Amino acid sequence: MQTSPDRHEYPAHWEADVVLRDGGTARIRPITVDDAERLVSFYEQVSDESKYYRFFAPYPRLSAKDVHRFTHHDFVDRVGLAATVGGEFIATVRYDRIGPDGTPASVPADEAEVAFLVQDAHQGRGVASALLEHIAAVARERGIRRFAAEVLPANTKMIKVFTDAGYTQKRSFEDGVVRLEFDLEPTDRSLAVQYAREHRAEARSVQRLLAPGSVAVIGAGRSPGGVGRSVLGNIRDAGFTGRLHAVNKALPEEQKELDGVPAHRSVRDIDGPVDLAVVAVPAEQVPEVVTECGEHGVQGLVVVSAGYAESGPEGRERQRALVRQARTYGMRIIGPNAFGIINTSPRVRLNASLAPEVPRPGRIGLFAQSGAIGIALLSRLHRRGGGVTGVTGVSTFVSSGNRADVSGNDVLQYWYEDPDTDVVLMYLESIGNPRKFTRLARRTAAAKPLVVVQGARHGAAPQGHAVRATRLPHATVSALLRQAGVIRVDTITELVDAGLLLARQPLPAGPRVAILGNSESLGLLTYDACLAEGLRPHPPQDLTTAASAADFHAALSRALADDRCDAVVVTAIPAVGEGSVGDAALAEALRSAAAAAPAKPVLVVHVELGGLAEALSAAASTAPQPETDKSPLPAPDPASAVARPAADAPEGAHLIPAYPAAERAVRALGQAFSYAQWRREAADPGKVPEYDDVDQKGAAALIDGLLSSGQGLTLSTDATCDLLGHYGIDVHRALPAPTADAAADAARALGYPVALKATAPHLRHRSDLGGVRLDLADEEQLRRSYAELTELFGAPDELRPVVQRMAPRGVDVVVRAVIDPAAGAVLSFGLAGAASQLLGDTAHRLIPVTDREASTLVRSIRTAPLLFGWRGSAPADTRALEELLLRVSRLVDDHPEVVAVTLEPVVVASHGLSVLGASVRLAPPPARDDLGPRTLPAY
Repeated sequence: MQTSPDRHEYPAHWEADVVLRDGGTARIRPITVDDAERLVSFYEQVSDESKYYRFFAPYPRLSAKDVHRFTHHDFVDRVGLAATVGGEFIATVRYDRIGPDGTPASVPADEAEVAFLVQDAHQGRGVASALLEHIAAVARERGIRRFAAEVLPANTKMIKVFTDAGYTQKRSFEDGVVRLEFDLEPTDRSLAVQYAREHRAEARSVQRLLAPGSVAVIGAGRSPGGVGRSVLGNIRDAGFTGRLHAVNKALPEEQKELDGVPAHRSVRDIDGPVDLAVVAVPAEQVPEVVTECGEHGVQGLVVVSAGYAESGPEGRERQRALVRQARTYGMRIIGPNAFGIINTSPRVRLNASLAPEVPRPGRIGLFAQSGAIGIALLSRLHRRGGGVTGVTGVSTFVSSGNRADVSGNDVLQYWYEDPDTDVVLMYLESIGNPRKFTRLARRTAAAKPLVVVQGARHGAAPQGHAVRATRLPHATVSALLRQAGVIRVDTITELVDAGLLLARQPLPAGPRVAILGNSESLGLLTYDACLAEGLRPHPPQDLTTAASAADFHAALSRALADDRCDAVVVTAIPAVGEGSVGDAALAEALRSAAAAAPAKPVLVVHVELGGLAEALSAAASTAPQPETDKSPLPAPDPASAVARPAADAPEGAHLIPAYPAAERAVRALGQAFSYAQWRREAADPGKVPEYDDVDQKGAAALIDGLLSSGQGLTLSTDATCDLLGHYGIDVHRALPAPTADAAADAARALGYPVALKATAPHLRHRSDLGGVRLDLADEEQLRRSYAELTELFGAPDELRPVVQRMAPRGVDVVVRAVIDPAAGAVLSFGLAGAASQLLGDTAHRLIPVTDREASTLVRSIRTAPLLFGWRGSAPADTRALEELLLRVSRLVDDHPEVVAVTLEPVVVASHGLSVLGASVRLAPPPARDDLGPRTLPAY
């Protein structure tokens, strides 16, 4: 029997905006009874060939019965989705639940037939692939586990959509039709396909913004000054290689130019396409401008106008309406309240920003949510880059403003494979989707350094930024970012310091640092700074204040040739006397020595030698150089994890970063070393092991039964032990002891020796307060301890005493896992007691955890030596501990309903471990949108 159309209300949560393969956007939503006219209009624009492929016969028009069928759905057994642009259909997909015999199901079944139709003008944009991801997610939500599709052999495009999706499938051929059947459960391959499509689409959407062929500045004022006129002048003065137009509706009809740029009263008046529009009109006029841009086919907007979410609730609603309107036309937005974008490529030369001068072209990609910080970063890079072009300048710059649409995640997608960008610097005040950011950061950092400074770390996000709530402290989020390869710094000064080193120098192969210079005191300061950063400095070599350029050259050459040295820090102070070395000569000496030696990072610490810093940043001169080995540098090993990530320096120059303080130079070097270590480890991340005794299906059945009410709950002790047991985690059961006699009975059942514990919240795990009595060897000791507890702390019903079998002595640790709404599933580990509770000595990893990550997790806490035989104690069984961490990770990763696990305490003995306390909380599966179909953030 068929279900009625009103069986379920309209599922608004199925609505989503997606980025298509060409970088444009479309909206996906359920088809309703109100879409009859849109469906008919859509079908009329589809070619006869596409109609034939859909219905296997000539089908020139839809009948009234067809229209009714394709617009009336129950959103359970019959579902239709449409992709729309400008409110009009460009593609549709539908499924119908079918029974085992292939006919409409009269009882609930887990298979459905699926069919697509894409307007010919939009084929090749990836619309069908996006619709398949979304209809599959809908089907899984409605209990459908498998799709079937019948396709004509000649319809190769649609067959490719199905076969390229990555789902497990089988194919058959009968009666001239190809039948495809595939399971809808996500696989590693289907997720990889999804992420690859997401990357190509989002990277392309940003590329369209940063490399437009034509730009219109809307709101360029008639009088000099003003935001729009300034942006127009900046684009023109930068030498933009494309077509530039000025737009101002207040222009007189006869005015055809503004500052030498073709001028128009409306975007509609521009003859030819406009790829990018810079919007600089008051906020109340922006909706009209967006409509004009959308109707003219503009691909993207940079909205510098203010008056949006940063101004309060009314502005926030205006911002939501702006994004909704722009996406209706398939446009992406940078902003609003944005500072602008810059692309220094000679192929583009775009300065669509409020920056009065274009930064030098270079290899650094720069992202800033704040316009003021963006100005500061551009200025510092410009100032410290000296005369260099091609390395320490900027490739592209994006200031996202309120980040209503295009975010740091989108720009990371672009920079990941941008051949013009070797180092990425980001100033973030909020991370809208930390789970996705972490995934993209890990991939980017494996190819090029990613340095991040985060503002608003200890308070609410700035006005205008939509941020998901997180229960994790900032220190934990920072640790997770470092795990993903992000170089975390605390200030914008450190951001530039690290960026210059990474852009100019190779990564260090190890922590060993040679220090040389003409100041013993500055060398000692550098030595101390190296120790503080975890580096291994050699004793400083003092060349004395009388050192010449040749002395510096010889000393640096020897240090770089030393196999025991991984990096060199040169210290320099102003010399006195007639024979003092000049800045240019010293810079040339250092540069030539570095260029002739094996590739190792070289840094300079200078005191009151601004000329030296400028000389080191300048292109190498043709002046005679000190005598040195002229043999070419060996080519970097492409397989090496520490091979230079950035492009080579300009020919004839070896660019050496200079710092006015030892601490700043060494901090940057320490960050480069940590990143190099991460690169080596990332080359072999380990694997998520399989365990023969894991019963995933049994655990799922238990969870389904416990969650049958649909409400979250904390499991009872017995249920906790049962669930953990399915994953090979044995918990020492604690038996309740409401009376002394019950305690004695429990002890006899468990076997002596036993422990007596008070489980009241204020005494739980508090042996220091006397709430735990251990090693009770017989009933007499047990009863005496029971009496002492009740005498000291109150009646048994207040203490909630339990009896537990004693475990072998060892080190007490805590293992926790939690699903955070922003960061995702996180595994945490630390020593029990004050170490983790008071000092915060806890380490974290994102789930799923690999065997290598489990090993580093155990070793990453400051108190880890207690597990490895500190001061002659017996080493703990860290292999058993790592296995426990992996089993907990696997449990949480397999079952998203498990939202929290706490194992406390876990006693890790010399051989094996004992889990003495455990709690598990279940809840209906939280949204894991980074694993679902591709969507843009909701506005």
